[in-house]
Amino acid sequence: MKIQSATVALFATLICATGTALALPAAGQKPAAATAATAATAAAADGINWYEGDVDAAFAFAKANNKPLFLYWGATWCPPCNQVKATIFNRQGFIERSRFFVPVHIDGDSAGAQKLGERFKVRGYPTMILFKPDGTEITRLPGEVDAERYLQTLTLGISANRPVRQTLQAALAGGKLTADEWRLLAYYSWDTDEQQLVSGKDLPATLKRLAAAGPAGDIANRLALSALVAAATARPGEAGAVDKTAAAALLNKTLGDVRSARENMDILTNYPAELVQLASDPKTAARTKLLAASNLAMQRLSIDATLSKTDRLSALAAQVSLARIDNPDGALSPALIKEVRQKVAQADSATTDAFERQSVINTAAHALSDAGLLDDSDSLLKAELKRSHAPYYFMLSLASNARKRGDKGAAINWYEQAYQAAQGPATRLQWGVAYLSGLLELAPQDEARVEKVAHGVFQELGGTQNAFYERNRSALERLGQKLTAWNSGGTHQAALGRLRGQLDSVCVKLPTADGQRATCQGLLSPTRA
Repeated sequence: MKIQSATVALFATLICATGTALALPAAGQKPAAATAATAATAAAADGINWYEGDVDAAFAFAKANNKPLFLYWGATWCPPCNQVKATIFNRQGFIERSRFFVPVHIDGDSAGAQKLGERFKVRGYPTMILFKPDGTEITRLPGEVDAERYLQTLTLGISANRPVRQTLQAALAGGKLTADEWRLLAYYSWDTDEQQLVSGKDLPATLKRLAAAGPAGDIANRLALSALVAAATARPGEAGAVDKTAAAALLNKTLGDVRSARENMDILTNYPAELVQLASDPKTAARTKLLAASNLAMQRLSIDATLSKTDRLSALAAQVSLARIDNPDGALSPALIKEVRQKVAQADSATTDAFERQSVINTAAHALSDAGLLDDSDSLLKAELKRSHAPYYFMLSLASNARKRGDKGAAINWYEQAYQAAQGPATRLQWGVAYLSGLLELAPQDEARVEKVAHGVFQELGGTQNAFYERNRSALERLGQKLTAWNSGGTHQAALGRLRGQLDSVCVKLPTADGQRATCQGLLSPTRA
């Protein structure tokens, strides 16, 4: 996924296909084949009772009742998570489908969440996985498609005869697949796969093979578009050669077809510049034609009332990205500037749901910022600080705007405020790393402040359970690299030595056999430099 993520909450009692209430086991009870308790959240009578307790007990409960299990991994602050909550989880269609599975919510800040994240190979917020009753993963659901497409994909997953992994293997081996199986492959969440089905370096070629083998029409088209995205976002040297003429033809055909563009709006709005740059060269007729087709499609999507406010704003932001492709620092047209301001103002005034606002304001603020309207973006974000349930998220956006202005002091101040306001162990660690990274980039000469902030982050780290798993581990490893680079040439040897000593006191308390200990010890290892 291109963007960041949130928490989910209110929902109701699970109901069997027969209509009989199927209550989750109460705390302390032992359901058939399960030994742990649950802590299902209280919810509205017409909602879904998210199973918030022991995950292994939830899987045991699902197996005992022969029900699939739906796993939602998210965080309170994350805009896409709030978008899913505001546009999918609250729909009657989703609530009705919940009768057929056990819904489990893992908040990234809950105790043990990051360790569970490593177990299930989930990192990006939100990630949504459907499991068979025996615990076998069926599919990963795309969080950025529109609600109707999401519900259709969820239904296909619930009724699937085999997991997507087996379906993929059969497709690549030339086996016979049903139309529904091809559709599950086409709408699989490759963005949150975490290389479970296909390694990153093999993904572009694999998706291209699937597109060639799949049924002509919507399925082949989506797989081919996904292959282009994989190639456009691959690491240098991993995508292989791309036929620009064929890529441009595919994009022009999709963009020019109103229904097809709407069907693939998530791909087209999330990667507009990447796709155009992949399929055409600067200052060519092919680039001009593709930009014109892209802009027209984005204009249509930005006023499509069947899309959510966030999706419409994403299409607006895509127009800004397209205008920046060959003129990154140039002025945008007055017409586009006016349109950005008007549509952001409309979305702001029309969005009253708190969860939807977390997503809408995030997208709107970035559209303004990318358009060079930094003051407008700041005003929108600062007003939201008083309304948002996670204002610390928007403080990072304010820091980003300050950096664009070249105001290092203001940027560092917003990073600090964001860290001070952040809530939840995993979130605080991530925000602490963001603050410290900002300091290392913007004020590396301020050794005393760098050391003080790092000391505080490590001190908090020592009191955090399972602190070296999944997203936590990734953030800490990036921080370790930056701190050792900061000391390049031994310019901050004494300070880094004190921080190593502090971190060692954290590492030594971890069990020798625990993989966290090796991770901890390697973060500031002298050999890393």
